[in-house]
Amino acid sequence: MNARLARQQRGLLDALLRARPPGPQSRWHGPGLGAYRANAHAHAERALIDTYPVVAALLGEDTFATLARALWHHHPPTRGELGEWGGALAGFMADQPGLAHLPYLPDVARLEWALHGATRAEGARADAASFAWLEREPPERLCLRFAPGTAVVLSPWPVLSLLDAHLHGEPDLATAARRLRDGVAENVRVWRQGQAVRLTPLDHAIAPFEAALLVGRTLAQALDAAPIDALGWLREAVRSGLCVGVAPVSDPRPNTPDGAHP
Repeated sequence: MNARLARQQRGLLDALLRARPPGPQSRWHGPGLGAYRANAHAHAERALIDTYPVVAALLGEDTFATLARALWHHHPPTRGELGEWGGALAGFMADQPGLAHLPYLPDVARLEWALHGATRAEGARADAASFAWLEREPPERLCLRFAPGTAVVLSPWPVLSLLDAHLHGEPDLATAARRLRDGVAENVRVWRQGQAVRLTPLDHAIAPFEAALLVGRTLAQALDAAPIDALGWLREAVRSGLCVGVAPVSDPRPNTPDGAHP
């Protein structure tokens, strides 16, 4: 792309993202721009509702559409693939005074974004040979590798119940609402098991352990945060496809998967 065309396209994108019409000197103005902007808003709403169907259901169609347009202006897409846009929604909602009466909503969004990331992630085979590091190095020098798209969402709200009630009908909405009123906390792991995306509740001992590992803590540091039966956990993590390898801390490759939510 030549520099002139790049400037023109940048000008169009800037104009689309403005909350007010561009000035009279702008190349991009007039009825055509309004149509482009309306079309961009429509695409943003559709992309966001595909990623956050439960948030959309909790807010209602009109409120969610307004939220999608606001997110487009404050956190515009930086790539052409709208499927990669929308990760800022949870933080954006947390900053909105008008949504303060729905304090659980950002965590529901975090869970839906984690689910979206796991759905788009590529599968990974376990590096069986790497588990030999468990015999060569102490826990202080070892990190674990997780399946791409793995995330842990820690929440003081029943986020998994809300998601399952809206998407699968189990539990029913009345039960999810009761858990919400009672302040039931739910920690959730999202990961890929082969081609399938899994969600599972985590108890309050294992959740901080997995969250620590996901952000790159060593095995020893994770055990300090949450002393659990590491051997039993590791056996199940390998069997379920959650843990795909072990690496020494000196390994230059990234240790944290996409979508980690400590």
